[in-house]
Amino acid sequence: MGMVSTVGLVLHPQRDSKEAIETIIEWAKGRDVTVLGLPDEVGRIDCSAVAVDSPTLISRADLLVSLGGDGTMLRTMRLITGRPTPVLGVNLGRLGFLAEIDVEELEPTLSAIDRHDYTVESRMAVQVTMPDGGTVTAFNDVALVRIPGNGLSAVAVSVYGHPFVRYAADALIVATPTGSTAYNFSAGGPIVSPTVEGFLIVPAAAHSAFNRALVLSADEEATLDVLPTSGQIAMEVDGAIGGHLGPGDRLTVTAVRDAARVVRLGATTFYERARRKLRVNGSAEVD
Repeated sequence: MGMVSTVGLVLHPQRDSKEAIETIIEWAKGRDVTVLGLPDEVGRIDCSAVAVDSPTLISRADLLVSLGGDGTMLRTMRLITGRPTPVLGVNLGRLGFLAEIDVEELEPTLSAIDRHDYTVESRMAVQVTMPDGGTVTAFNDVALVRIPGNGLSAVAVSVYGHPFVRYAADALIVATPTGSTAYNFSAGGPIVSPTVEGFLIVPAAAHSAFNRALVLSADEEATLDVLPTSGQIAMEVDGAIGGHLGPGDRLTVTAVRDAARVVRLGATTFYERARRKLRVNGSAEVD
């Protein structure tokens, strides 16, 4: 008897996941494993996965399988936040950071997980409390982005209530170690090992003399105050619009340790993926 009795699927909105789904259903059939999916997702595909709402999917699945790319993987992790359910990322299309395998490796991988022959990598999230008291969770980043034509994103950063720095920028990015290779990287921030427990605050195209990133510990709390000089700003959560902010709005940011668990099979390390994806080489002087 394996450890997996219910597999939950999360699908990319466009990419073709039919082959992957058929592989999973075929694998499950031979083992008396139930396959669940979200109604609007599995409804698009002719398959025998059982359509259930997201609370049911989350509470019943022993394993979540994300079929798509990093965006689908981030959405799957947000769905499962705070639960120990492992998430397997299957890459459909471009090489990503979070997906562990390609479709052809799916069957042996499911069997390996069923035998408990895998490791999990714990991923941190950042949680942002908004002016209305609601919260959002991100596994890559929350970005406070200027709306073109509306002035800069001007934000004061305090740590535990002590004012530290004011940024005026195209965007202010709060990133997890996972998100260090995303928007943070293009804004000139550092590559951070996924095993580090902390989060980054980094300006993109800062218009202030001080343009450096901050690294905070997972135990610290940051407050972001939108300044009177700021334009209206959009808040992006893992790349999707999560609301709009204006002068006087205040956000509180904390880290959430072990917010999701990603399946790793030990095929490639984070550093190998980063080298490949970000084309890390070094100076022509040393090549």
